[in-house]
Amino acid sequence: MLPRPGLAVPRYVSELMFQPRRVACGGCGTVADWEPEVRGVGLAGVAPGGSEDPFFRQPLWLQTRCAGRILWAYNEEHVDELAAHIGAGLRERGRYRPTMAMFARLPAWMKGSGQRADVLAGLRTLRALADRSAPADRSDAAHERGDRPRARGSMYFRGGPYETRSP
Repeated sequence: MLPRPGLAVPRYVSELMFQPRRVACGGCGTVADWEPEVRGVGLAGVAPGGSEDPFFRQPLWLQTRCAGRILWAYNEEHVDELAAHIGAGLRERGRYRPTMAMFARLPAWMKGSGQRADVLAGLRTLRALADRSAPADRSDAAHERGDRPRARGSMYFRGGPYETRSP
């Protein structure tokens, strides 16, 4: 799922949560579109996190049970980043990388050394799931649970974050 073709390149990374999206099924050709909700003079975007796609509210393909919880990832790159971070013996803060903010937000059960082996095994399972394409191969953890982070995401005011409005 990507921003719709033909849209302007966003000025800020945070604008990606408000850009219209389109997803197409490679099997049957079905296409679905998503538009941000308009509320007053602003747009209500999505809030990433949880085991559902933040735009279309469908269960993520890459999910598995791990340490009594659900371990999920958006794609193979996400699995790789998580595995590198969880598997690191020493987690240093180095040069800037776009995914570094994700690590600070990981739940404590994933970052603790006591769960490291279980989490890495779960990530290997997610890597194997990424190679599968048939719905029958979907993990038994991939079902709707309603564990969305919040009902609506952030607000974006069309005039820009620093525009002053007078009443």
